[in-house]
Amino acid sequence: MPFTLFPDTRLALARDSLTGLSVGDALGSQFFVPGHRPADLAAGWLPPPPWQWTDDTEMACSVLAELAGHGDVDRDRLALAFADRCEPYRGYGPGAVTILRLIRTGTPWPVAAASAFDGQGSCGNGAAMRVAPLGAWHADSTARAAARARRSAEVTHAHPEGIAGAVAVAVAASLAARARLDGDRPDAARLLAAVAGALDPAGEVHLGIRRAAGLLGRPPDEAVAALGNGSRVTAQDTVAFTLWVAATHLSDYPAAIRACVEAGGDVDTTAAIVGGIVAAYAGVGTPGGVPDGWLAAREPLPQWLG
Repeated sequence: MPFTLFPDTRLALARDSLTGLSVGDALGSQFFVPGHRPADLAAGWLPPPPWQWTDDTEMACSVLAELAGHGDVDRDRLALAFADRCEPYRGYGPGAVTILRLIRTGTPWPVAAASAFDGQGSCGNGAAMRVAPLGAWHADSTARAAARARRSAEVTHAHPEGIAGAVAVAVAASLAARARLDGDRPDAARLLAAVAGALDPAGEVHLGIRRAAGLLGRPPDEAVAALGNGSRVTAQDTVAFTLWVAATHLSDYPAAIRACVEAGGDVDTTAAIVGGIVAAYAGVGTPGGVPDGWLAAREPLPQWLG
């Protein structure tokens, strides 16, 4: 049933998603530090603060700033925001740094994005890692979430799979935020089916999400073996696993982040994606939501976000 989503509610949902994304990103990044072991997190140990966030959070902040300031995604404006705010020490990949440098020095974003990987465009997980708050913003429409996610992805990712990864995560976050408003947790299989239905059925991301649905209830190591854990830093190797985790732990943010850490791979990014989706449903400082202590340990977000 259609409903009216007031601007303050829309922004609150997106901010909760950004909080979940940034805390997951920052905590996940700590497990690239020598001596920080996933088993320690499972036992309740947390790395000492502050937890610094990475490019995942920096770019997600630009997406939310675009929505909060304009209510939509203008690709020219978003591309310049990504380029101008890029701090390479935050962990940007070489391909992203090259694309953003081209944009910053005057190359139109369609040309810069299309130039990546010998003209194939990037199928990396970067468009997916930053988009969950956009999905939560569009809790009233998965169709709008998918369309805006596509726009947000295209400025850096010209490859269809890189774009599909962003669409999948945005639709999942939209469904999670809508379920929160409805007070009804969606069935995990139904959630994954709805996300898969928003994608090109011939694409690898779509096929991975279909595989993920068949793995619900199976041990995490089986999911990693079948779906990947982001080790290849592609949408195909990342998104299906993160949606499997989010669908499995939608009402338990700490458990969802622990699952990402224990899986290894591109932990900051998998935890960012999962954290953004789960927090859209579970909230912040609530039972099952982002713990207050974890939020306090995260480095403050950039002042320009407001």
